[in-house]
Amino acid sequence: MSRPNQVWCGDVTYIWAGNRWIYLAAVMDLYARRIVGWALSNRPDSQLTTRALRVAFESRGSPQQLMFHSDQGCHYTSIEFRQMLWRYRIKQSMSRRGNCWDNAPMERFFRSLKTVWMPEHGHTSQGHAEADGLRYLTGYYNHQRPHSYNGYKTPVDAESVAR
Repeated sequence: MSRPNQVWCGDVTYIWAGNRWIYLAAVMDLYARRIVGWALSNRPDSQLTTRALRVAFESRGSPQQLMFHSDQGCHYTSIEFRQMLWRYRIKQSMSRRGNCWDNAPMERFFRSLKTVWMPEHGHTSQGHAEADGLRYLTGYYNHQRPHSYNGYKTPVDAESVAR
C-alpha cells in the first residue's frame, strides 16, 4: 500500500466483562496498522461489524477506492454488512476458509490487546471493559505503541509521514 485508506481489514473478538462475554469489532487501516473504527456489543452480529465499519468510514472522511478484508464469518457475509459495503462503494475481500493467516494483522492486534493490555481475569464490568478498550484503542495502540511494520513508529506517526 502506498497511502492510507486503500485496504482496511476487520475482525471480531470476545472480552470477559464481569459475568459475561462482550464482543469487540475493530477495523484496521493496513497502511500503518492504525485502528480506524471499532464497536462493542453484547452480540457478535452484523450490527456490530456494520457499526465499526460506519465509525471507520465516517472518521476517515468517506474514502474512495477502498477494499475491506475479513474472514468469512457470518457477520461479514450478512446482507446487512454487504449492503453497507455496496452503499460506501467498498470492495470486499475475504480470507480463504479456515485460514487465519490471511487476516494476520487483525489477529496480531487482538493478541496484543489480550496479552499486553487486558487484566488477566478479564474486566469487572462492561463499563470498565468499554473505558479500558477506549484507552487502548485511541490512546495507547495508535499513539504510543511502536510497530516493527512501521519501522518502529506508532501507527499515527507512520501515517503522518505519508501525508
